[in-house]
Amino acid sequence: MQDLTLVMAQLDPLVGDIPGNAARAIEAVREARIEHGADIVVFPELFLSGYPPEDLLLRPSMEARLREARSKMAEKIARDVLVIIGYPGVREGERYNLAGVLYNGQWEAEYAKQALPNYQVFDEQRYFTPGTKPLVYEHKGAKLGLLICEDLWEGTPVNAAREAGAEVLISLNASPYHQDKPSERLRLLEQRAQDVNRPIVYVNTIGGQDELVFDGGSSCVDAQGELKVLAPSWQAGLMPVQLLQTSADTWEPQQGEVEPEVEPEESLYCALVTGLRDYVNKSGFEGVVLGLSGGIDSALSLAIAVDALGPQRVQAVMMPYHYTADISKQDAAEQADMLGVHYDVMPIEPMVEAFMGTLAESFAGTERDTTEENLQSRCRGVLLMAISNKKGLMVLTTGNKSEMAVGYATLYGDMVGGYNAIKDVYKTWVYRLARWRNTQSPAIPERVIERPPSAELAPDQQDSDSLPDYDVLDAILVSYIEGDMSAEAIIAAGFDEEDVYKVVKLVDRCEYKRRQAPVGVRVTPRGFGRDRRYPIVNGWQPGD
Repeated sequence: MQDLTLVMAQLDPLVGDIPGNAARAIEAVREARIEHGADIVVFPELFLSGYPPEDLLLRPSMEARLREARSKMAEKIARDVLVIIGYPGVREGERYNLAGVLYNGQWEAEYAKQALPNYQVFDEQRYFTPGTKPLVYEHKGAKLGLLICEDLWEGTPVNAAREAGAEVLISLNASPYHQDKPSERLRLLEQRAQDVNRPIVYVNTIGGQDELVFDGGSSCVDAQGELKVLAPSWQAGLMPVQLLQTSADTWEPQQGEVEPEVEPEESLYCALVTGLRDYVNKSGFEGVVLGLSGGIDSALSLAIAVDALGPQRVQAVMMPYHYTADISKQDAAEQADMLGVHYDVMPIEPMVEAFMGTLAESFAGTERDTTEENLQSRCRGVLLMAISNKKGLMVLTTGNKSEMAVGYATLYGDMVGGYNAIKDVYKTWVYRLARWRNTQSPAIPERVIERPPSAELAPDQQDSDSLPDYDVLDAILVSYIEGDMSAEAIIAAGFDEEDVYKVVKLVDRCEYKRRQAPVGVRVTPRGFGRDRRYPIVNGWQPGD
């Protein structure tokens, strides 16, 4: 009887940086050996390429770069440590999502992912051929059955690994976050372990990649589904799992560190911070600049930016016009001072009046409408983009999911920018996050949270003038967007018919706007982008 130390390498690769990711793996194995006495080190799915590599997989040089990286790993990694790591690979003319086994300087085996997801944000059937066989690799008396992400969710590969003799199941993952996803994963792990009466080691990636964000949460459950080890979410690191052999064919994970469950608001806030931080840093921007209006959305966005990048890398700009309330100016200045960011005030009246003067002849005989309101927003967008170009700062847009859903945003105005940290956050959750953030330290003036929301593009304007209250609006939107319910079904659930048809029509007709919106981190099960792909031009009726 013996024991093994397995280390879960919960790390943040950079998509496309194959040499860099290999170097990260080499260093992680070295640290795991020194700090934890690792016998086995397991990395996430597609670690060497980063996840998701998308059409980089189609580049002719991808396979050669991967071979070079794997050769470097075989040369540099200590001979007495077993390494299991994910990467793509072309074998006999077919491309697979692989888990490779490296030991004693040799790549000894490869497992090809069998269940290729093709839903929500996943598009693996575009790139990969499914594997057909289980792989059980024996190391120091332990028979390790390899799995990759969806294999665990689909279930059949799990049974195949057990039938092939696996005593411990090891799952490599790149499982993106959305609200409630961490608890869903743990429930799945518990169920799968009980189904096959085998312990499962689940290693997940971490960090932001475009609109996706990965929370980590690497874990281990025993054969009864009891949680034995849970790595911290939102933190890269190495987490050891002790496997004790209790009989000739039974290995039991020992009780290790288990991170306490966090509040939903904290988990979501960390997702937004991680997504923004990695997008800015991995893209090489100096920092961000955003318009600070004195409203709740830009206030929360500013707090996220400061927590992600530090105040020295964030610039806030107040751009007042006739309709900007004094308290908005005061609250914006107070928050900028509270968070220690660079803050400028740039009145837009001269710009708006210049535009109106130029357009006067063309607009003659027409009534004032949203055109004039949108000019204000577009002037602000011009200023922010000029600052971006001059200082190398990315413009951070600040519209929430409720607004993006119904089109309450201005193209080439407040939609100007490179990234939106709260793009997938409903308005009701914006308030919840703002209140939670203030429990950690002062970040958002209380009056900003308490005031009725307004775009301040017209006298005494409030969002409730043209939309249902946000509690009602968001409930309708969740039903329609996340639940794919018809207008009739939503009405039957108790919502006002007029409200429902108005909201549904707004969502449907604003697809063209959303296609032009900046990328933003996905935190709901149905984000605008990869998740929800509707044609811009179509004849579908709202009631269908």
